[in-house]
Amino acid sequence: MECLKLIASAEFPEKRIGYLGLMLLLDERQEVLMLVTNSLKQDLNHANQYIVGLALCALGNICSAEMARDLAPEVERLLQFRDPNTRKKAALCAIRIIKKVPDLAENFINPAAALLKEKHHGVLITGVQLCTDLCKVSAEALEYCRKKCTGGLVRTLKDVANSPYAPEYDIAGITDPFLHIRLLRLLHVLGQGDADVSDLMNDILAQVATKTETNKNAGNAILYECVETIMSIEDNGGLRVLAINILGRFLSNRDNNIRYVALNMLMKAITVDTQAVQRHRATIVECVKDSDASIRKRALELVYLLVNESNVKPLTKELIEYLERSDQEFKGDLTAKICSIIAKFSPEKIWYIDQMLKVLSEAGNFVKDEVWHALIVVISNASDLHGYTVRALYRAFQTSAEQETLVRVAVWCIGEYGDLLVKNVGVLDIEDPITVTESDAVDVVEVAIKHHTSDLTTKAMSLIALLKLSSRFPSSSERIQDIIIQNRGSLVLELQQRSIEFNSVIEKHHNIRSALVERMPVLDEATFIGRRAGSTPATVSTSNGPSLNLPNGVTKPPAAPLVDLLDLSSDDAPAPSSSGADFLQDLLGVDLSPASKQPGISGTNQAPRTGTDVLLDLLSIETPPASPITDILSSSQVYKSPHASLEGLSSPSALSTRAATPAGAAPMMDLLDGFVPNSPISDNGPVYPSIVAFESSSLRIMFNFSKARGNPQTTSIQATFTNLSPNVYTDFIFQAAVPKFLQLHLDPASSNTLPAGGNGSITQNLRVINSQHGKKSLVMRMRIAYKSNDEDILEEGQVSNFPRGL
Repeated sequence: MECLKLIASAEFPEKRIGYLGLMLLLDERQEVLMLVTNSLKQDLNHANQYIVGLALCALGNICSAEMARDLAPEVERLLQFRDPNTRKKAALCAIRIIKKVPDLAENFINPAAALLKEKHHGVLITGVQLCTDLCKVSAEALEYCRKKCTGGLVRTLKDVANSPYAPEYDIAGITDPFLHIRLLRLLHVLGQGDADVSDLMNDILAQVATKTETNKNAGNAILYECVETIMSIEDNGGLRVLAINILGRFLSNRDNNIRYVALNMLMKAITVDTQAVQRHRATIVECVKDSDASIRKRALELVYLLVNESNVKPLTKELIEYLERSDQEFKGDLTAKICSIIAKFSPEKIWYIDQMLKVLSEAGNFVKDEVWHALIVVISNASDLHGYTVRALYRAFQTSAEQETLVRVAVWCIGEYGDLLVKNVGVLDIEDPITVTESDAVDVVEVAIKHHTSDLTTKAMSLIALLKLSSRFPSSSERIQDIIIQNRGSLVLELQQRSIEFNSVIEKHHNIRSALVERMPVLDEATFIGRRAGSTPATVSTSNGPSLNLPNGVTKPPAAPLVDLLDLSSDDAPAPSSSGADFLQDLLGVDLSPASKQPGISGTNQAPRTGTDVLLDLLSIETPPASPITDILSSSQVYKSPHASLEGLSSPSALSTRAATPAGAAPMMDLLDGFVPNSPISDNGPVYPSIVAFESSSLRIMFNFSKARGNPQTTSIQATFTNLSPNVYTDFIFQAAVPKFLQLHLDPASSNTLPAGGNGSITQNLRVINSQHGKKSLVMRMRIAYKSNDEDILEEGQVSNFPRGL
């Protein structure tokens, strides 16, 4: 209130202190500002130009939208005031007003255009800025300035650029660089998207670009703004090459800021003229080695954009050479970019493998998991390079055993292709001769498993490699078994379990070991890349019966948007399978699919056993009570025969309804679903309670469940739709989506018209197959579309409260 009293005073000193206090203590959100509006209006019309200046300064700093509307006419009038300082302040105040109330822009177009003819630099620079802001908020102002002001602006810029020495405006030998930059920015706005206007300014832009001095910062600032204008206006190839060459010169400047802004601008320019930027590739690569971290990162991003099929080899070579001596804090970013470049532009697999091994040898600890996973996929697909790759990895291991990722890939390859390493299979002309014995190959894996810095993943992979080498190297089998046994007492349960199980395989299961440790099947590169990109769709089913008859103009929604909408895709869900082989594959990392099984796996003349039976063999269920496995799994034996079937464990109700158990079997709890109450049993199978799957103010969906005896994976659902509103629903469509471990089938709905007020319902049958029955519960997302009073309505929901055991 003291400030308001001072502002109301008639004296200049009091008003000055009052306005200063007002600007410092209040902002536009304060309601008390409404009290000062009248004082501002009086002062804007005051006879004393200095008091008018105080009012304009305050208004330009704190005005709200309401004040802008009230006082805009006074500001517009003051744009034509006789005193240049007042006109300058009025222009700055007008900028604030049009930002707060863009609708007022049209009132300032003509006065702002008049300011562009001013000779006074202070007024001119504010007029240029006012026109720039007007063009950004008003299409009408932009069109007016293009037609009426472009020629005058070009002449003004030419006069300023060619003006003789003027001490009051001179900075480092350049006349008023601030006005230069403001004029260039306005031309940037006017030329963008208009070829005719761009043609008018081509000559002056070329003149500024070629004649501006670059030995001072002021000149570089003008050149940068000139380049930005050239890159933004409509196409002129010669000018753009000139602009990119200026940026190339900036990269050689000793000033870090200039190099940084040049790299930023080149990243924009590369989308316009890649070839011109490519000419400065060597300079850009040198910037990757700069001492300034910001410049290094920006240059690395630019190099990544410059890479193509023709230059990938030299660029990758330079980056890998720098990787050897780069700082530790920069290795992560550099490694990620190099790996991405190699994967994206690799011309051949042998080059890809060579470069990746160099990266793993230099910075393997910085390589992400998905990168070395992809390398293994490529190696598995390059059958003619298996011998070359395993030998290269063996050499790399001798010098870079501290790089964790390199060790993992080396261990995996030695486990898979160790026999090729020992026998020197597939030697290429480019290789140096090498002799590796079985003992040498086992030494590598032993070092990996005993190295104190190796993590759990590396040690677990090493145990698998040892199991595989026990079959590939029969003469070293005893030594391998000793190494495996050493982990039997490991405090890490994962290693302990693998050690015990693998020792059991080596000791007791010679008949199946060769099949278990066969080479991994070739991994599908396309599928792996698709999974990495998240392109594997979820299982989606929509009813294709009468209920999908949509009215004219309404198209059937495609599957992909539904998948995106429901977002149920999951890469961690395995493909549906009816055998226990997937469980064994997860356990050992081997493939037991029928295509990979060899005759004789089943051992005796018995019928071939499933993967589940093999699992029982591996776990040595029928062992004396003193066996560690028996102690771990159970205090008593579950089955008399190791080949007994696990049928019945797939359903929680099956355990409670079996007529008899094998002799001597102990009572078993449900291993898959935990302790759950037994479901009541009907003649047709278990009975499950109905649930309300979805309910809103206008719609209710009930789910009733049934499951056939002997088929626990399949659940039949009857969905009942009830309309709770007083309006009839037409064109009724129900859609659903489930994760990949579920399969969903929808039958056509009974109708596509849903009566109002609950006087009738629609039913639709669904069938869900759960490949992870007993491990994962059902989950479903729904989308319901219908018309009510000719208005399209869409509702969505998720069902996760399915009864246990489905």
